[in-house]
Amino acid sequence: MRILVTGANGQLGSEFRALTSQHSAEFIFCDVDEMDLSQESSMEQFLANTQSDLIIHCGAYTQVDGAEDQKELAFAINANAPAVIARHCANTGCRLIQVSTDYVFDGTGNMPISEEDRPNAQSVYGASKLEGEKQILSILDNAYIIRTSWVYSVYGKNFVKTMLRLGQERDELNVVVDQAGTPTYAADLAAAILKIVDQWPSNDQPGIYHYSNWGVLSWYDFAKTIFDLAGVKCHVNPISSSGFPVKAQRPAFSVLDKTKIASTFHLDIPYWRDSLKRCLEEIRKMK
Repeated sequence: MRILVTGANGQLGSEFRALTSQHSAEFIFCDVDEMDLSQESSMEQFLANTQSDLIIHCGAYTQVDGAEDQKELAFAINANAPAVIARHCANTGCRLIQVSTDYVFDGTGNMPISEEDRPNAQSVYGASKLEGEKQILSILDNAYIIRTSWVYSVYGKNFVKTMLRLGQERDELNVVVDQAGTPTYAADLAAAILKIVDQWPSNDQPGIYHYSNWGVLSWYDFAKTIFDLAGVKCHVNPISSSGFPVKAQRPAFSVLDKTKIASTFHLDIPYWRDSLKRCLEEIRKMK
C-alpha cells in the first residue's frame, strides 16, 4: 500500500513520519512546497502525478483566530482542498482519511459529544472544517472522517510546548479554567489511524469517528499538570474565558465520545496524563 500524508511538516504529519519505520506501507509525504492546499491547480497537478492507495489528509489551516481575518483562505484550505482530494479519490479509487476537529461543534453541552450529535460551528475555523467534511461526504461514500481535539506533539507549535517555554520565562501564568475537553497526543492518533488501516479489508467501516485521549480536564488543569510533570516552578492562575479575550469563540465543552472508534477497531486509547508523560519524556530526549 502507498500512503500519501498531507501536512507532513505539522504535528500529526510529523508523527506519521516517525512511525514509518514500524509500518510495511510505502509513505509519501507532502506539505505546501509540494502541494499548495490553497491552489486547486497545484493540488490537481500533484495528485495526478502521485500514485497512492490511501490519502491521510492532515493538512489544514489551523490558526483559529487568524481564520476570523482570513476567511477566504481558511475555506480554500479547509473546505475546497478536501473536495479536490475527494474528487481525485472518486476518480482513481484511492481511499481517504480526513482529520477534522471538535470545533465543528458549539460546545454548549455537558456530555461527551458523539458522532450522532449535530455540528454547529461557532468560528470561521470550525465552519471551514465542517464544510470540508460535507464536501467529502457528498463525493465519497467510503471516506473516513476522524475528529480530534486539543492536539499536541513533540513537533510543531502546541499548548504543551508553549507552556514549557512560558514556564521557564515567567513566574506565573493565567490559564482559562472554564473550557473543558481532552488533549490528544498526536503520536497516539497517528498510531490509531494506522491500526485502523491495518484492519482493512476485513474490518473496513468508513464513516465519522471521534478520537482523543481518555479523560476530562480544563486548560488550567492541563497547564498545571504539564508543569508538575516537567518540574517547572511556575504558578498557574485560573481565569475565566472572559478574562482572556480572543477573536474566535472556543467550545466551552468539547469532550469527544470515543466509544465508537474504540469498539469498532478494538483500540486501546491511552489516558491523557499517561500520554502527556510520554510526550514530555520525548521532548526531554530531543533536547
